Amino acid sequence: MVDDSSSNEVLVTVLQVRLGANGLELAVLLWQRAQDPEAGRWALPGGRLRPDEDVEASARRQLAEKVDVRDVAHLEQLAVFSDPHRVPGRRTVASTFLGLVPLPADPQLPPDTHWHPVHALPEMSFDHGTVVQRACARLAGKLSYTNIAFALAPAEFTLSTLRDLYGAALGYPVDVTNLKRVLARRGVITPTGATSASGRAGGRPAAHFRFTDSRLRVTDAFAALRPPGHP
Repeated sequence: MVDDSSSNEVLVTVLQVRLGANGLELAVLLWQRAQDPEAGRWALPGGRLRPDEDVEASARRQLAEKVDVRDVAHLEQLAVFSDPHRVPGRRTVASTFLGLVPLPADPQLPPDTHWHPVHALPEMSFDHGTVVQRACARLAGKLSYTNIAFALAPAEFTLSTLRDLYGAALGYPVDVTNLKRVLARRGVITPTGATSASGRAGGRPAAHFRFTDSRLRVTDAFAALRPPGHP
């Protein structure tokens, strides 16, 4: 008799814009598997869904238990991965989430857990690399038509910092003048009244801004940010 039962797991793609060797870059939080199957490969934090919890509660528990990350600025369900052969053995359906951590945060991680640039992922377990790609695509899309960057940015920032943050998350350069115009027109960012001190070369002090809201909202349902030179 064929056993057609299945189990359920929850995986979380935690993304953060971090300072790398060449400036800001988008990174994902991964832990290294110590046991087979696929020992030594890198995996997304996650685990079995308990009978007494919903998937979001499980996602938050997995982050706390597996990688000691207890606060994310934004968490949303990403997709369900249900290929019968996505993992060896008993069929396992994965409910996946996207979690975002703001730029200044630096959670203390277990020794087997590290941030990895999304443009240079290590050897990944099972279909976890595909999950990361889906999460990055979701983030890039929502940067166009929502205020989701509030979950990546510091509480206050200059426009140059915001430009670099958007560029890192999108994977291509962003024009700071156009970015300010678009976000200000939609009411996404608000001046704080503070400025940064002038540098050695002098010049006008850089104004500080903050995100108007700290919860996700749609700002322009038909907007799309595009790389330079793209129509």
